Amino acid sequence: MTTLTTFVSTSDRQRPGVRAAVRSIQVFTLILLLLIGIGPLYWMVKGAVSPPTELTTQPLALWPDRPALGNFSTAYTDLSVGRYLMNTFLVVGGSWFVQLFVSATAGFALSVLRPRFGKAVYGAILATMFVPYTVNMVSLFMTVIDVPFLHLNLGDTYWAIWLPAGTNAFTVLLAKQFFDALPKELFDAARVDGASTRQLLTKIVLPMSKPVLAVISLLAVMHSWKDFIWPLVAITDPEKQPISVALAQLATQAPQDQLIAAMVLAVAPPVLVFVVCQKYIVAGLGFTGVKG
Repeated sequence: MTTLTTFVSTSDRQRPGVRAAVRSIQVFTLILLLLIGIGPLYWMVKGAVSPPTELTTQPLALWPDRPALGNFSTAYTDLSVGRYLMNTFLVVGGSWFVQLFVSATAGFALSVLRPRFGKAVYGAILATMFVPYTVNMVSLFMTVIDVPFLHLNLGDTYWAIWLPAGTNAFTVLLAKQFFDALPKELFDAARVDGASTRQLLTKIVLPMSKPVLAVISLLAVMHSWKDFIWPLVAITDPEKQPISVALAQLATQAPQDQLIAAMVLAVAPPVLVFVVCQKYIVAGLGFTGVKG
């Protein structure tokens, strides 16, 4: 909307006709973006409360004549969506912690400590961004079922999902770029005062890095919540599978309206997280230079 006004001079914007035309285009664009963003969510909620007969006979109706609000409780209990959501929270929580820990410490080491082979390590980390995710899956699975040196089998455990979540080169890049922008004088002054490496990280860097930590947290949560292929491969026990894997299996046996209700329950938590944390996310994107 700001770009539109730059093509119209200040004098032209004072004219009633031009001002009305610009305002109409802005309103139309806002409505179009709302329809694109909220439309699919509304249609999914509408399908969740529509009886199966209305889904087939009146698929384009804006709202069902007899909403079946009980589909949500039925999906939560009869389809075991509650258990799958709890599994998902465990998967997301562990993946978020591991990814945030690795990204913050790796970015701190590469940006502040600057080890001798830091550039080579940083180049190796960036090189992993050019390798497709599916290419690594076979080697990752072989590593998970027989961890080198330890000879542990992490299959069918959440560790098989948590530990690989830390190997995210993009979030390490975000953390390093943000830490590079911090004033070096603070680190020098802290070292003169006798601060240790751990104190540099916990007392100076992390308190100043809330915006980028919020962005990394969002990326970690969203990626882990919607990930399907790796949890399907790593977790074969149905009692431990997250909601993303469970929905694919429920699609073959659950009624359509209850299945859509389960989808709404699966989508609600990440949407609420974004709505609550959007102020910190937008601020963090601005600091890190990420363009959406």
